[in-house]
Amino acid sequence: MSIALADIEIAVGAEETALEESAQALLEQAIRGEFKGRIALVSSFGAEAAVLLHMVAAIDPATPVLFLDTGKLFDQTLAYRDALAKRLRLSDLRVLRPDPAVLNNHDGDGTLWFRDADACCFLRKVEPLRRGLAPFAAWINGRKRFQTAERAGIALREADAEGRVKFNPLAGWGPQYLAGYMARHDLPAHPLVAEGYASIGCAPCSTPAVPGRDARSGRWQGRDKTECGIHTNLGRPGLGESLPFPGFKEE
Repeated sequence: MSIALADIEIAVGAEETALEESAQALLEQAIRGEFKGRIALVSSFGAEAAVLLHMVAAIDPATPVLFLDTGKLFDQTLAYRDALAKRLRLSDLRVLRPDPAVLNNHDGDGTLWFRDADACCFLRKVEPLRRGLAPFAAWINGRKRFQTAERAGIALREADAEGRVKFNPLAGWGPQYLAGYMARHDLPAHPLVAEGYASIGCAPCSTPAVPGRDARSGRWQGRDKTECGIHTNLGRPGLGESLPFPGFKEE
């Protein structure tokens, strides 16, 4: 029995519609219902970020959007953030930055990323996000199962290490669905996508994706590291001896 190309396209289209409707329903219920006034979207304004930002803005453009400005981002990311925020009329964009005193004490020359990438991520991402999320009972993020083996099992709804509800509305979306959504809604791509970047974080630790490997293969190349820590270390007071900061001791 042969399967017509048209039938395959219909099946793919139906799955795409179901995924989009599911994500929209989840976001609608979370933002306007269960966590009204107590939820934020955390966005890197990276390679795929426009999809979730567009969905959230369509529900309520006043939803707080938390953006981590690590001090090590690409200029293109900052420009993209500003353009997309204006395009989507995001009215509550909150820029989170690392504590200048802590940076001065522990990364005065700006090379901690090279010496200890985990410590750098903790200083520039984990700790600022912890502070930024403090007023909220829930948050939304854009992780997808296809990105890495470690993310393959993420649920649509889970709890973070501090007990907040964490939503992953695009967990089941693949690259083709993300690209289709962006095309249908005429959303601009991050400028570095055209240069082969599939995952975009800090400039020193982001490179174009490695052909044949996962979407995050360009991050922290040459290191045994696949996550910055905001999804794995948010609930920790510290990371042991690699982070000898006052008060940051492993429990």
